[in-house]
Amino acid sequence: MNDWLEIKVLFDSGDPYLVSDLIADVFYGFGLKGVVVDDPELVPDEGWGSDAVGRPERHAVTGYFPGTEKANANQRLLKSKIEQLGRDIGFTHDLNMRRMDEEEWAESWKAFFWPEHITDRIVVKPTWREYTPGPDETVLEIDPGMAFGTGTHPTTAMCVHQIETYLEPGYSFLDVGTGSGILMLAAAKLGAARLLGIDNDELAVRIAGENMQLNLIDPGTYQFRSGHLAESVEDRFDFITANILFDVVTALLDTIHHNLKKSGILVCSGIIRRNAKAVTDKMTRRGYDILEVQTQEEWACIACRLNDLRKQF
Repeated sequence: MNDWLEIKVLFDSGDPYLVSDLIADVFYGFGLKGVVVDDPELVPDEGWGSDAVGRPERHAVTGYFPGTEKANANQRLLKSKIEQLGRDIGFTHDLNMRRMDEEEWAESWKAFFWPEHITDRIVVKPTWREYTPGPDETVLEIDPGMAFGTGTHPTTAMCVHQIETYLEPGYSFLDVGTGSGILMLAAAKLGAARLLGIDNDELAVRIAGENMQLNLIDPGTYQFRSGHLAESVEDRFDFITANILFDVVTALLDTIHHNLKKSGILVCSGIIRRNAKAVTDKMTRRGYDILEVQTQEEWACIACRLNDLRKQF
């Protein structure tokens, strides 16, 4: 049986949500696609159920590393990076580590995941929770898998908001870096007619497909592929999302226009707020009209439209 190394960073800060995001970014730098975030102030929409483990006492971010020969080296390097981050932005922390077997790993991360509104009308519901939707609510039921989180991070929530705002029924839809498939699922439920999700992780491709099946999305309307960004995609789409990292977004802007239809919509997220202007400036240079810059906590999500002239290409 495989084992796993759980590393939990418990911290105290005057700006816990910024620190939480920055610690999560350190974990992501090791190739993890998701982390568990403990928030003492969180109260689930449905209240604390009978199976709840109780509200955490401190803010914390937890990541899980496979128990390979690299685990000890990753542990030392992560500890060093967290200590440096604490010195740079000023927070105190404790770091706890423990080994766990496969079965314990598979269940431990689910304790604090609850149904959550990510827009006024759209609710993300983990499959193992109960939720009674209101008459105008759309429920996205997901089983994200350990590696991909529940889709309620601000970068994902803002993307869903932009899809809800700008996607029209019948649109074709491309998701670059699909993860658990939450954006594909939102687009499908909001009326997209043809959908394609790309991720460089084959596990993500499998989990995203399973989440579409969980929600009874017509299998003839969507496809997932393993690949790097949109390099293998030749078709053009009405709507493209890219919830990835800042440097990857800026690189994507050099080529993604080849996959957009005339006046197509592009939504980019995963951008730290201070970097938003650099992204909008490049979008403008590359022939896009900025539709909206949405911010939440320290993150930004940018919606733009490819102008008809494409004079910059």
